[in-house]
This record gives sequence, C-alpha cells and structure tokens, in this order.
Amino acid sequence: MQKSISLFYFFICIGIFTGCVTSKSYQTSTTSAEIRVSSLKFLDLYEIPYELHFQNTWVGGLSGIDYDRINNRFFTISDERSATSAARFYTMAIDIKDYKIDSVRFLAVATLKDAANDTFPALRKNPEKAADPESIRYNAATGTLVWSSEGDKAVRGGKMVYQNPWIYEMDLSGNFKDSFLIPANLRMYKEDKGARENGVFEGLSFSSSYKYLWASMESPIYEDGPLATAQYANAPVRFTKFDVATKKPVAQFAYLLDAVAYPPTPENAFSVNGISEILCIGENKFLVMERSYSTGIEGCVVKIYLADFSKATDITAVSGSHQHATYQPASKKLLFNLASLNRYIDNVEGITLGPILPNGHYSLILIVDNNFSRDEIQQVLLFEVIP
Repeated sequence: MQKSISLFYFFICIGIFTGCVTSKSYQTSTTSAEIRVSSLKFLDLYEIPYELHFQNTWVGGLSGIDYDRINNRFFTISDERSATSAARFYTMAIDIKDYKIDSVRFLAVATLKDAANDTFPALRKNPEKAADPESIRYNAATGTLVWSSEGDKAVRGGKMVYQNPWIYEMDLSGNFKDSFLIPANLRMYKEDKGARENGVFEGLSFSSSYKYLWASMESPIYEDGPLATAQYANAPVRFTKFDVATKKPVAQFAYLLDAVAYPPTPENAFSVNGISEILCIGENKFLVMERSYSTGIEGCVVKIYLADFSKATDITAVSGSHQHATYQPASKKLLFNLASLNRYIDNVEGITLGPILPNGHYSLILIVDNNFSRDEIQQVLLFEVIP
C-alpha cells in the first residue's frame, strides 16, 4: 500500500513538473522574455516564384509572418482581398542550412472567416464587407492566431465606403473566435479625423508573456498631423497596447517616423514612409520596420529600428500629438538600413524571429508583399541577430 501511495505521489509530481515546463515553454515559442540585439547581419535572400500556386490558390501578397518555435512552422497572411481566392493565410516551412535559406515550402492554406464564420467577399463585389489582411501573429499560450485588417475609406464602384479596421482572433483553421475593441480615434470617419485610408494596422506583436498585444498604425491619424514627406520628419505614429484577456486597449504611445527617403519624381507624385511591421523583443522594446517608397525610385528603402517605449508617455487622451511638446515618444536606434545591401529591395511587410542558428544566435526573417505584380519580387530575407 505504501508503495502504491508513493508511486501515486511520484506521478502527481511528474504531472505538476510537466505542467510547469509546458506552461513555461510557450514563452519561447515566438519571443523570449528579453532578446538582446546590438546589430543585425544579413545572411541570405530567397525569391518565391511569381506564379507559384498552392492548393488552388495563388501565393502572393504576403504581408505578415510569424514563427511557432515549438512546432517549427511559420504562418504568413496574404493581403489579397478575395480577388482570385478567398482571403487566406498559409502555414509554411523555411528551411535554413549553413546560414542560408535552402527552401521555402507551403504546407497548408486556410481561409479567413468573419464574425459569422463566413468567408470574406471579394472587394469588387461587396467592399463594405471585404477584408484587407495585413499582419498575423501566433499566440503560443492559447494556440490561436490574431490578424488585422486595415478597413477602408475609398470610393468603390461609385460609392464611398467607410469600413473600420479590425483585429480578430481565430483558430488555426481560420474560424473566428473573438475581436479586439478598436479605439475611437483609430476608426474611419467621413470627416478628416481618425485613421487614414491605407495607413492603419500594418503591425501586430504580442508581448513576451502574451498578456498584451501591440498594434502599430502605418501612418499618423488625422489629428496627429500630416504624413511624412521628404521634407517632413518626426510624424507621430500611434502604437496601441491591448490587454489580451479583455481585448480592450489600455494605452497608446507615439513613435516618430523618418522623413521619406527620396523626393518623388515628379515632385507632386506619390511617396510614403510608414511602419510596415513591428516585433516585440522584450518589455516595451521592439524591432520596428519603416518602409519608404517614392514614385520614380526603384524599390523601397526599408530600415529596421530598435525602439524602446519604457519612458514613452501614454497619449491616449492627447489629440494632435504633433502640436504637443510635452509628451515623450519612444526612443529609436537604427539597426539596419537594407539600402546598404546594394540590391533591389521590394515591399517588405513581415518580420519574425526564426530558428536558432548553429552558433546559438536567433535568426530574423523578413517577407515581402509583391502585390501580385509581375514587376515586383516576392522575397524572403534572412538575418542573424547579433546580441
């Protein structure tokens, strides 16, 4: 009897120990508590073919990427607005060998679902309900995904459409689970206030504990002043911190953009600089990708910054942050300018930590959105994180 009791407690202890390991291990699935980054080293660039098809879908428009470390798989989302296939995301493998990308393999595809668990309609058919997917992140604590849509504020089929952006939680099959409450100052309005068209939730990232989800705007909201130009730097972009349990925002902070890298040609043509993605690497610390494009200039200028929000001021109640000199924005330090590679760099929209390299350092993966254009290149870039 004593032996049976001893064995019983032995297995109970093993169960408790295993449970502790499991609950602790999810923290290293995508990020760890603190990732030290002093610099980044470029290792390789891989091109995904323009006409690649997978399970009757056209692989393109890849606008976000995240890594599930425990299962050694990546999730990437397409920003196609259900034009050729329903809005979707992919599970993929990126095989790294000898510090190079050996292959990129697509493993599965799943359609994104709305709150009624229906697929999203094509933009041309029903613009009020179409999705504009931009970012995707995996929550290793719950085994679910979150993704963002930018919403819409444009004339579609002769009618003006105002569609609020959203952040949805879904299961690994794309089924809707829940939604985050979007702050009023980040929604779409008929007036020139709130979010700008095509300047909303390009970036998402969980805190290392998965207690918070951070979302970054691509561009300043109307109240925070004009867009960045080649002559105007320090345009403030809002980062919103959400409580994952309540799905409600708890704070907003400002990050100041660089000026547009080059004047457009002609000078009144389109140009932009904004945040294309963020990646949490520690408490209030992020890798931030700024992406600049100017008409007449080949490719994009993409810079990766180390940003620290530890001393930043909560500007939730501040309207017109460009006019307020009293608040503290995030600090930023340039880690890598992809222009230094002296090669064509396209529309980089995704960033994630990847597998551990043979020397024990983290890899960093970037992915490019080719806009389903033959003139653009769908790239996957590999970096080494130097502690």
